[in-house]
Amino acid sequence: MGIDLGLLILTAASIGFVHTLLGPDHYLPFVAMSAARGWSARRTLWITSLCGLGHVLGSVAIGAIGIAVGVSLHRLEWLESFRGDVAAWLLTGFGLAYLAWGLKQAWRSRPHTHAHAHADGTLHRHVHGHAGGHLHPHVDERSVRSITPWALFVVFILGPCEPLIPILMYPASQHSALGTLAVVLAFGASTVATMLAVVYLGCRGLAWLPLDSAERYSHAFAGAALSACGLGIVFLGL
Repeated sequence: MGIDLGLLILTAASIGFVHTLLGPDHYLPFVAMSAARGWSARRTLWITSLCGLGHVLGSVAIGAIGIAVGVSLHRLEWLESFRGDVAAWLLTGFGLAYLAWGLKQAWRSRPHTHAHAHADGTLHRHVHGHAGGHLHPHVDERSVRSITPWALFVVFILGPCEPLIPILMYPASQHSALGTLAVVLAFGASTVATMLAVVYLGCRGLAWLPLDSAERYSHAFAGAALSACGLGIVFLGL
């Protein structure tokens, strides 16, 4: 392995780490949805890893096709930018829809009191909500299969890894298949590993916060976080 290729691999890994860490859309959606849906740590990290792989491989596929047919770097970057806009708006739309659904769930589960009078004249009150009153009590909503993981997966496949294609172009221009593969693996491993580490730490951090009183708003908060990430990409270039 030449010193140039070794430096390029190190650069790819470093850029993958920084690119992921500076992009909250790479981890905040998973932390928010894990808290809202009650995912286990294993399920959360499994979904995160799949979305991370899809995120990297989507750009690898486009870069490989572009290199094979001789498309210029400028055109590939334009395509990646377009994909990024589509993914950002999809994330925003999904987040807003989930926010609306979460607010509806929070409204349904709002606590209120009822007074009951007994034959002996005893009067008492109790507090409850109607969120579970119209559902089967033996069904845990958190265990119900949802489209959320698949929605995130689609968004992440469409979401580009902007720094990856320029890095790929150099070893490809040197006709080095091994070098191209090494750069992809370094960038991909760094990206996914950083996503997993930040998501894990974020979930552990949330577990320490006293959020019981706001639990009925968890879905709404998750939707707000997703839409904020999408809008941040569109308007702030995060």
